[in-house]
Amino acid sequence: MDSPVYIWLLVLFLLSLLLFFDLRRPKHFPPGPKWLPFIGNIYLFLRLKKQLKFNHLVWQKLSEKFGSIVGLKMGRDLVVGVSGVEAIEEIMIREEFSGRPDGLFFRMRTFGQRLGLVFSDGPLWQTQRKFVLHHLKSLGLGRKEMELGIIEETKVFVEFLKNKNGNPMPMQHVFDVAVLNVLWFMTSSERFSLENEKMRELIDLIHKAFNFFDISGGILNQLPFLRYVAPNLCYYNQHLEMLKKMWSFLEETIENHQETFCKLYSRDLIDSYLVKMHENDKTFSNDQLKSLLLDIFMAGSETTSNTLEFSIFYMLKYPEIQTKVQNELDVVVGRSRWPMYSDKLNLPYTEAVLMEIQRQTNVPPLGIAHRAIETTELMGYKIPEGTTILTNIFSVHMDKDYWGDPEIFRPERFLKNGKIFNHGKYFLPYGNGKRRCLGESLAKVNYFLFFTAILHNFRIELPPGSKLCEEKNDGVTLSPKPFEAMFVARTD
Repeated sequence: MDSPVYIWLLVLFLLSLLLFFDLRRPKHFPPGPKWLPFIGNIYLFLRLKKQLKFNHLVWQKLSEKFGSIVGLKMGRDLVVGVSGVEAIEEIMIREEFSGRPDGLFFRMRTFGQRLGLVFSDGPLWQTQRKFVLHHLKSLGLGRKEMELGIIEETKVFVEFLKNKNGNPMPMQHVFDVAVLNVLWFMTSSERFSLENEKMRELIDLIHKAFNFFDISGGILNQLPFLRYVAPNLCYYNQHLEMLKKMWSFLEETIENHQETFCKLYSRDLIDSYLVKMHENDKTFSNDQLKSLLLDIFMAGSETTSNTLEFSIFYMLKYPEIQTKVQNELDVVVGRSRWPMYSDKLNLPYTEAVLMEIQRQTNVPPLGIAHRAIETTELMGYKIPEGTTILTNIFSVHMDKDYWGDPEIFRPERFLKNGKIFNHGKYFLPYGNGKRRCLGESLAKVNYFLFFTAILHNFRIELPPGSKLCEEKNDGVTLSPKPFEAMFVARTD
């Protein structure tokens, strides 16, 4: 037999071996659809996504067929989708699932390394998280100074709305700069005007990036070679454009601090970080600082602002609920002063409305992806080390067995005997466990104070001839489709 024949037989044998192992499901891996060679379940997922329009609804549909724990192979990645309160609680509280996913998409934003806070884990994450929390708390996080800073931002925002003279205005991204300002001021001693064009451009790029991808990193992370053959199709170019502009902005911010900072006095988080860098602590680097600031900027301008947009949408959709909130505000706060966070205890209906908005909108429907840091077991299934795990929080917030009528907007479900009723593990807007949202205290106060300040000062009305679109934008976070509102000053 000629040697070329041997070569071809060897190639065929190796290909057959490769296909065998590529199609083979890991032993005791969670149930799920069969996958194709090389691409795994990507084609199936994209087909379902086209039909259902949302990533979390794809996982919801798969869970209805295969159970609360579904195992897929997405390109080279093993991905497990977890639905239902019991399984999700295990993912959130168990150490074995405390990692964050890895791959091209996640490393692109942090200079090819695993840096920052949101998508890092292990000793680096622990050290950096402890440092950030300590210094943000020293700068006012979770204290009265933070509340006063937010109140000042709400006053600026209310004045901004008053200048619109009750005319229709687009709600898309209207809260972004105002919501970001408090956290960014603690971070960099800088706040931005609400109509700052540079900020609006940067935040708009961030929103687009959030819409391009799902929290697993999408096709760019699962088939990274596509960046060489179809960089637009996998959103590589778009993501890189956003990152370059953000890096440039952050580098400029850091350079300004380097020129003026004093080791003996820290004005903000960046100053405190530069002091650590001057101490030659190798876990504190310029790349880590930029990655950390990128996390803060993106987190600070996305979830809370989207939730506030939804809150305006719901007040337009349910004007009778808006009236009830305003009546409660008038009784408790009165018309002569500004709402305070301490009023929250005496505004149970208002708080119930805010919680019901969070439950129904599910702004982070799949939370932040986890990663198994070791091979372990989950409810009888084997989860290999490195597996990406998505927590379908939507499935908990819309659980018919628990909520009864989850599709109905009913704030009263959060009230019992006139007081807020805690639904515990069935209400997870900020996650749970050691990877619970770092900025939860800030997000809660922002959400409450902006919402109450607006309803205290304005009647929110739908412009004549306008209609509300019930659909949402999909992505890492959900947001409402563009709509307009009129803010009519209350004179009563």
